[in-house]
Amino acid sequence: MKRHLFVSQDETLVARASSAFPDARQCTLRQARSQACRGDQVWLLTEEEGWVDMVARLSKRGVLMVTLAYRPDARQALLALDAGARAYVPAMAPLPLLAQVALVTANQGLWIWPELLPQMVGCACRMLQEKTPASNSVLSCLTERECDVALAVAAGKSNKEVANELGIAERTVKTHLGAVFRKLGLRDRMQLAVTLSGKSTEAL
Repeated sequence: MKRHLFVSQDETLVARASSAFPDARQCTLRQARSQACRGDQVWLLTEEEGWVDMVARLSKRGVLMVTLAYRPDARQALLALDAGARAYVPAMAPLPLLAQVALVTANQGLWIWPELLPQMVGCACRMLQEKTPASNSVLSCLTERECDVALAVAAGKSNKEVANELGIAERTVKTHLGAVFRKLGLRDRMQLAVTLSGKSTEAL
């Protein structure tokens, strides 16, 4: 049976967790590392030392990792996803939201705080600029115009903004974007931004 393990020394957070999940158990990093099994949900505060390594280790074991942050940050969210986390959530999120996150991740979905998405796209774009060689390799299968569209969309621009910037019709942007998704094996704009930043998209 799936368990909810909360890795935190914050008694307030643990008390809230118990309200959301009556079977929730508080544990240390060491206990989570030794006890968590495939299908368990481990809720891990990003305040914990070595949290990224823990996410990577347990996610490879089939544990559903949910990261909790007191101060949600786009770069940290990308780091969590890249390590294998299934969710990145504000630590003090409403209890119904925690239940929603648990349901989504239990069904192999990915949950990211909606308010962070625009920042994550911008952050991914900046990371893309820092990793030009890697992005060039990813884009090598695209035409020049498809590359232009992909980079603009990864920067967070709408189809209309891309059309105005490139001097083409909005429907043409949509056509190029569809080709980009198809060639790169992606589903949406968020996956595109993460891919061009050099991050893994397996969990998206």
